[in-house]
Amino acid sequence: MSYFVVGDLQGCAASFAQLRQLLHQEGEPPRFLLAGDLINRGPQSLQTLRTVMQMGERAQSVLGNHDLHLLAVACGIRPAHRDDTLDDILNAPDRDELINWLRHRPLAIHEQGHLIVHAGVLPQWDLQQALALASEVETMLRSDRWMDFLRHMYGNQPDRWSDDLAGHDRLRCIINAFTRLRFCQADGTMDFAVKEGAAAAPEGLMPWFEVPGRRTADVTVVFGHWSTLGLVMRPNLIALDTGCVWGGKLSAVRLEDRALFQVPCPQARRPG
Repeated sequence: MSYFVVGDLQGCAASFAQLRQLLHQEGEPPRFLLAGDLINRGPQSLQTLRTVMQMGERAQSVLGNHDLHLLAVACGIRPAHRDDTLDDILNAPDRDELINWLRHRPLAIHEQGHLIVHAGVLPQWDLQQALALASEVETMLRSDRWMDFLRHMYGNQPDRWSDDLAGHDRLRCIINAFTRLRFCQADGTMDFAVKEGAAAAPEGLMPWFEVPGRRTADVTVVFGHWSTLGLVMRPNLIALDTGCVWGGKLSAVRLEDRALFQVPCPQARRPG
């Protein structure tokens, strides 16, 4: 069975349908591993979410920052943003089923020697610690305390991991790393202000995956989230957010041989 990791969909259901059609021509029905941000900014958030949910075991997705934003908006914890495209989900007759399904998604998936996350992994974490910390957040989101967790989820502090972190600070640091991380300092202190490509790193910052001694260097990390970074394929790293919602491409990589598949996408959003 072939596994394909797919970059951020962001409500671009038509592009995802086109990609699935392309991949089905490759032989047996594929399994999809989605890098998060299934919804928002694109024109078909509801259709995208329903499609992935209805695919059942054939599609797994990690949680992205836009997916978590939907959970917070649906619960009345955060206001919708001006450029959100979530109303079709919030007004859908199956809204509760969709929200319940989404909050049961993982933060990290380990498959065939690949670690799939939405944004990044702190350099202090090895594979086993990353999976264990993701599980802490997943357990909270799937519990009856999930709404209380969402109320404390937002904020940039603490911006550096310590094994001594506890409570909401601990969970917030974990979720920020997995769903928001782009740049950090050499000691793993996270920066959330800079969103440009890797070459734009201010002095003292570097892409999280270039920190010397990163402890997940022995596993291939696959992620999305960073459209200004674009496609990156290295022996132990695959970046797959190629700007589908911005008029770029929707990209998928087959894990067994690293074959790359892409479909061009109409521009649903304009920067600015």
